[in-house]
Amino acid sequence: MYSRVYVEITNICNRACSFCPGTKREKRRMTLDEFSVILDKLVGVTEYIYLHVMGEPLTHPNLVSFIDLAASRGFKCSITTNGTLLGKHKEELIASSVYKVNISVHSFENGTEEEYLSYLNTCFNFADEASRCGILTVLRLWNRGHDGGRNLDTMTLLRDKFDREEWREGANGFRIRHKLHLEWGDRFEWPDVECDELGDKVFCHGLGDHFGILSDGRIIPCCLDREGVIELGNIYTDEVGEVLSSPRAEAMREGFKCKKATEELCRKCGYARRFKI
Repeated sequence: MYSRVYVEITNICNRACSFCPGTKREKRRMTLDEFSVILDKLVGVTEYIYLHVMGEPLTHPNLVSFIDLAASRGFKCSITTNGTLLGKHKEELIASSVYKVNISVHSFENGTEEEYLSYLNTCFNFADEASRCGILTVLRLWNRGHDGGRNLDTMTLLRDKFDREEWREGANGFRIRHKLHLEWGDRFEWPDVECDELGDKVFCHGLGDHFGILSDGRIIPCCLDREGVIELGNIYTDEVGEVLSSPRAEAMREGFKCKKATEELCRKCGYARRFKI
């Protein structure tokens, strides 16, 4: 069993953040029927589905239907959002069967101070209410060193908002209280075939505990292959087990066990450098 599978229900986003390179792929939204086929094929493969690769899931008009359909089939659904649309969709999202919501509160980079404070207030209010309703909620600050000082401002406001909570510190952030967490993270370079290689001495969890599915059905080894460079197969036409046990997939998996990248894209991945070799 894989610990999670990333399913990109849309590659459309309402933002253009500096830390995210976006995608050159044709804009697309997955249909509910397509998602249903994917769910059928993921039975016995994983229990957790993350509605994320590229794109903002809250731009999909049928997001709640996707979440509830997955839950009805026995899956737990997680989303990652930039938080800018949480105010508009708060009630329906909290009333849904969503298991976990990751909010990238480092997504607000431009705008006035008033807009910045309004954005944070929206994110914090959602996190407060969602976590009290039993939804695991994680506030992410994954832009350390490139935030223009705003991470510190965010932390100050966050401390003020939840000043009476636990604030139990861990290796990568804080447990603010039950079901509510803050995660730290450094900014990283996305893998890109146009970039210079960083060496083949690489370890990654791709194909070890997770893989991804793009909105057009292409199966990829991890959630950072935003263009589908390492296309292992297609969920709509291929059997998942055969794709994940193909010679190319096995070579990647065995390579990572030996701390070696067999694919060019993996040799150009800045995120993989986070893992100790």
